[in-house]
Amino acid sequence: MRVLGIDPGLTRCGVGVVDVSPNRTAKLVDVVVLRSPTDAPIERRLARIADGLEAIFEEHRPQAVALERVFARSDVSTIMGTAQISGVAMLIAARRELPVALHTPSEVKAAITGYGRADKKQVGAMVARILGLESVPKPADAADALALAICHAWRTGGVAGAAIREASAGGAPGAAAATDASGLTPAQRAWLAAERSAAVSGAARRLKE
Repeated sequence: MRVLGIDPGLTRCGVGVVDVSPNRTAKLVDVVVLRSPTDAPIERRLARIADGLEAIFEEHRPQAVALERVFARSDVSTIMGTAQISGVAMLIAARRELPVALHTPSEVKAAITGYGRADKKQVGAMVARILGLESVPKPADAADALALAICHAWRTGGVAGAAIREASAGGAPGAAAATDASGLTPAQRAWLAAERSAAVSGAARRLKE
C-alpha cells in the first residue's frame, strides 16, 4: 500500500510517501517539505504549494492520502493556512479519485509510539526506526508527514489495523505480539484510546455549539 501523508501548512507543508506491506513493514519512498514565501500574496502561496503537491502526486501515484485533522489553535492565521492547504490537498486527491483520511495528532502518536501524548522528538525517533533511517527526517514537518502515512497504512491495511477494527466490532482479533487479555498490543490499545478520545471530544464540541 502506497500512502502519501501530508502535514498541511502554508509556510511549510510536509509531504511523505511510504510503501507499507501487510506485515506492517514500511519503506521510505520520498519525503519533502514544500515552502511558500511569507511575503507573497496568499493566492500565489497556495498555488506554489499546490504545484508541489501536484508534482508529487504525479510522480509517486499514491493509493491513499492521509492528512492531519485541523484543530482550533490560538493563532488564527495558522489555522487558516493549515485549513487552506488541507483543502488544496483534498481537491488534488479527489480529482484523482483517491481516498482521503484525516487523523488527529493523538491518533498518529498512539499508532507510531504507543502513546497518544508523545512529543515530536519521540515521534521522529520512531519514524526513523520504523523506516530504518540513520537519522530523523528534518524539519519536524517531514517526520510528521511520514508518521501520518505510516499511521494510515497500519490502521487501514496492516495487521494492527485489522486487529483494531475487529476489536472495535467485538470480534476476535488476530494473533499479535505481546497482546493482553483483550488480544491487543499496547500500541493497539493506545490507538483505540486515542480514537475514542477524539470521538468524545467531537461530541463535546457539538454539544457546546
